[in-house]
Amino acid sequence: MNDTRRGGGSEEADGVALRPVAEDDLPLIERLRTDPELAGPFLWEGFTDPRRFRRRWESDGMLGEETGNLVVARGAVFCGIVSYRRVATTARAWCWSVGISLLPEARGRGAGARAQRLLAEYLFAHSPAHRVQAETETANLAEQRALEKAGFTREGVMRGWSFRDGRYRDEVLYSMLRSDLHPPGTAPG
Repeated sequence: MNDTRRGGGSEEADGVALRPVAEDDLPLIERLRTDPELAGPFLWEGFTDPRRFRRRWESDGMLGEETGNLVVARGAVFCGIVSYRRVATTARAWCWSVGISLLPEARGRGAGARAQRLLAEYLFAHSPAHRVQAETETANLAEQRALEKAGFTREGVMRGWSFRDGRYRDEVLYSMLRSDLHPPGTAPG
């Protein structure tokens, strides 16, 4: 049985890892995505069916070809989830769009930056995608710092990109290319 204690842990990102979602994680994931206090101001999009996570987990373990989720953990402690989804960029090309949702106790401790870096590395290692991107509201300065710390490059502002809390919001687009992981002249590793 997984230890799904809520928590932060040390002030550093040491020990942060990604793993598949286990059945024991589902109650925390459901609360994280459906409780406005846990979701935080940038991820709360209104009430939705919390059972959708269990149905998805029973269907494919939340690890699909087009979309998926992994648990962010520090040791045995559940810190949150990262997500990925395939986005068409042209008729023949696509990239991954990624996101993260952490428990309040895990925020501001480096886990978000480390988890998003690990997710990008995982997606590049297990798919032919050349690009991983992330979008975040312009007001979400903590996520912008985490993405930059993880090695993502700020590309620009997308005006009126998302709808939350009664109005459209501007979002900042970040990306990481496969070549950003190992610039020319450096060894993978």
